[in-house]
Amino acid sequence: MNNPKARIIAFYLPQFHPIPENDLWWGKGFTEWTNVGKAKPLFKGHYQPRVPADLGYYDLRLPEARKAQADLASEYGVEGFCYWHYYFGDKRRLIERPFNEVLASGEPDFPFCLGWANHSWEDKQFSKEGGNKLLIEQKYGGERDYTEHFIEVLKAFTDKRYIRVNNKPLFFIYAPQLIPDVTAFINLWQKLAKENGLDGIHFVANAQSDSDIDPLIAKGFNAVNVVRLFHVIKKEKSLLERAFIKFKRIYLKTGIIIDYAKAYKHFIAENDKRKECYPSIFPNWDHSPRSGRHGHIFVNSTPTHFKAHVKQVLELSKHKPKEENIIFLRSWNEWAEGNYMEPDLKFGRGYLEALKEMVTGSW
Repeated sequence: MNNPKARIIAFYLPQFHPIPENDLWWGKGFTEWTNVGKAKPLFKGHYQPRVPADLGYYDLRLPEARKAQADLASEYGVEGFCYWHYYFGDKRRLIERPFNEVLASGEPDFPFCLGWANHSWEDKQFSKEGGNKLLIEQKYGGERDYTEHFIEVLKAFTDKRYIRVNNKPLFFIYAPQLIPDVTAFINLWQKLAKENGLDGIHFVANAQSDSDIDPLIAKGFNAVNVVRLFHVIKKEKSLLERAFIKFKRIYLKTGIIIDYAKAYKHFIAENDKRKECYPSIFPNWDHSPRSGRHGHIFVNSTPTHFKAHVKQVLELSKHKPKEENIIFLRSWNEWAEGNYMEPDLKFGRGYLEALKEMVTGSW
């Protein structure tokens, strides 16, 4: 891709293949497609179920499927994938096979990095029938465990395809606040990285509030990605309306319907102009395939609105140095959350074409 205006890194979900644990918890053959396929419209005009087009209902155990994804992403302006990395402590990992095979085989020849999804799994995350049953617990075992974790990912860090910032491998952490002493973790990994011939690690923290930015930088993170997915509620709803929305979410287990055309304007903030702040772009959001009526749902997302959103973010970050001009795309293939870029039967490659036009066009 020639002269992209920014480094677009797309989050990548590997849960499109069966594993014994999911067979046990949800039934034989469960994958992310199980929830996607059984989704139903919850109100008039609700776009469900969503049906994949060009790539079909792929199985990520197949190298052909992984290559087709990478080829498509590369064609439309994505620099690389950030694979969600599920490491629960004591060398326990889940849904690691697709990335392990990408790493071992050298294919596809497409850039990647890792995002540590450091949270426990509960059944309510994957099914509207779920409650608060703990499926697997995220543990933090201190220096010994952190060292073992580093060793687990060192081969990835030294791979020529690994995404770097100023020659340091980028490592994203989903829930930095859950790590008991995140500064000690960061310092240990920086030390281990240099002992193993690396210049260090470029740590990026996920955050839900702009007030988290400076504290996270102070703890040792190089950059912060603030997710403002539902900030439209804070910005455009009255105090009484917000109270009612909270009541519905907590007691009725339902969210609200949100107009994407209004919401995307609040996905960014002035802080995203800072070099150490990496903004996000969102094609859509609809968690209902997993959670039923629980959660907020965007409507009226179209490639045209998405294009305007991408342009807004690119304008905000255009002054940044090339290495740090990173924008996270959420996401490449989160089909059961409604935020995906892969072609579907309704829009085809519309979102991809919008992205490419903005990232490589001459506007």
